[in-house]
Amino acid sequence: MRLLERAIGLAVPPFCWACGATSRPRDPLCLSCRSRLRWLDREPIELDGVEVWAPVAYDGPARALVRGLKFRGAAGLAETMAAQVAACAPPDLLIPPAVLVPVPLHPRRARARGFNQAERIASALSRRTGLAVSDCLRRRGDGSARQVGRGRGERLAGIAGAVELRRGAGAPLSALVIDDVATTGATLVACASALEIAGTEQVAGVAYALTPGR
Repeated sequence: MRLLERAIGLAVPPFCWACGATSRPRDPLCLSCRSRLRWLDREPIELDGVEVWAPVAYDGPARALVRGLKFRGAAGLAETMAAQVAACAPPDLLIPPAVLVPVPLHPRRARARGFNQAERIASALSRRTGLAVSDCLRRRGDGSARQVGRGRGERLAGIAGAVELRRGAGAPLSALVIDDVATTGATLVACASALEIAGTEQVAGVAYALTPGR
């Protein structure tokens, strides 16, 4: 399999998801674009009472990776995102007894996309940290409302009460809600609220990228 992958790589060189230039094997960004990633502090920020942390700002090359994963079906990009999260996380964040809880995707959208990008990131992060993954949340509603392009007030109103614990699932005592990007933080806050109602005692949010100025 590795020989086949190498042969394919020679025939079709890997490209950079941000600029389209040739990149190194298994690296979705060229060296130039990787150097343009805007790394954030290790201190979490607070969004409506929930501590949220991400390694990079949601702009430039980081935005290209998020959009490639979410809208172009490049599920393998989750590995790179998880690697950067694991490498840069605060030392007391990705440790037991925390459980990784991916932000749920509405079933209609999951069928259209073929996968849940938050679950892919959580699974890749689990392989790097040894933390368990619990897909214990679900989305209610018709799934037609998109968060992209909506203001903070609209996002908060649209997501409020739309997340709940799956029937028969147990809420972890300590949870890290995982998502690809935090813009207003409304989705992470809604997930944290659902977990707390279900009995989770400690909740924080972890995204790959965070909108600048949050």
